[in-house]
Amino acid sequence: MRTGTVSTWRNTHLLAALLAFLVLCPAFIAPLPGWVVAGTAALATAVPLIRWPLRRVSLAHAAAGTAALSLLVDVVYPGPAGLALFWMFFEMPALLLLLGRVIRSVPDRLVVVTATACAAAALLLPLRFTLRDDGPVLELSIITVALTMFPVVVAAGIGGYLRSLDMRRVRAVNEARREQRLRVAADLHDFVAHEVTGIVLEAQAAQWEPLDAEQARTLLARIEAAGLRALDSMDHTVQTLRDVGGDGDGGVPARVYRLADLPELVNRFSSGSSLRAVADLADGPEATIGAEREAVGYAVVLEALTNVRRHAYRATEVQVRVRTVPGPAVEIGVTDNGRTAGALTVRRVGGGTGLVGLEERVRALGGELSAGRTETGWCVRCVIPAPGLIEPKHTSGPSVSPGIA
Repeated sequence: MRTGTVSTWRNTHLLAALLAFLVLCPAFIAPLPGWVVAGTAALATAVPLIRWPLRRVSLAHAAAGTAALSLLVDVVYPGPAGLALFWMFFEMPALLLLLGRVIRSVPDRLVVVTATACAAAALLLPLRFTLRDDGPVLELSIITVALTMFPVVVAAGIGGYLRSLDMRRVRAVNEARREQRLRVAADLHDFVAHEVTGIVLEAQAAQWEPLDAEQARTLLARIEAAGLRALDSMDHTVQTLRDVGGDGDGGVPARVYRLADLPELVNRFSSGSSLRAVADLADGPEATIGAEREAVGYAVVLEALTNVRRHAYRATEVQVRVRTVPGPAVEIGVTDNGRTAGALTVRRVGGGTGLVGLEERVRALGGELSAGRTETGWCVRCVIPAPGLIEPKHTSGPSVSPGIA
């Protein structure tokens, strides 16, 4: 354990031992039977304050043992009622505190049994006095047990409320970790996988025919540039994982690509290859539609271009079109003419979840994503609602839509 944890552990246990000793002190001047109720009260005082588990003993075991001992003393206590009443004022608050801690901290599979035992020990504790008192036993017992029921319910309620807060906090932490994993996975898939795919396909294409020195240098330069971009994306991902806050809001700014970055992406995609790629943003929105919507639109185009590289190597032309449509919304279409699909060499095992994940992201924004065959190749179409945009009065061409596979 760290120094701070050891110090806290030691101070807590010293406090528990001190309080237990103070509860025992009056027993030194009391008759011998007083040690029975004093010892039970001292144990009940210490157990809720100890940091469990202690060695192999858990809180559930310690609480169940304390409750069982208290119930046993209720039955076999041989002393006068006065001593039982005196130490009952120490044992009752301890049992209530123990009940609250049990309900808050004990695992689900044991909490009901352990909490029931602690609640029973607290409810029946007054019987230790009433059964040995000279007054009316039945009436006094009913009254005291009824009065004890209220603090027992309050302690159980407080423990249950604190348990719900703890569970809510755990769920929030798990959800934050899940969101961070999804962001990291999306970053790796959208950017690193795109560049690595380009490197692999460049290397595969170079094996089909011999290259002269100039062609080899050009090829290696493209591979180097793609590798550096992949390394940059991986560096950003690593910095995100090292974020001290753990929620992505620390010192690393989020990577945001916008629709205005699509021409650069398309030019880089078609550079150094015979495939002609064109970006048509003339009918697109004149203003930004929000960082999240634009990042999703960029990711859709990136995934579609990556799939063209993987599955439509015979394509000679790719068109990326962004336009404003009634809604208002932004429509993004990526079409190719690679009618006969296929991979350059052996297909990669795994993957294939890019469009599925993007479809979930698009639907979360209220949009839709579709993909399918056309007469000449393949089309990916995405429509993202853009509240606040001015709807176009006239469209300059037909809407991009995939055919039926």
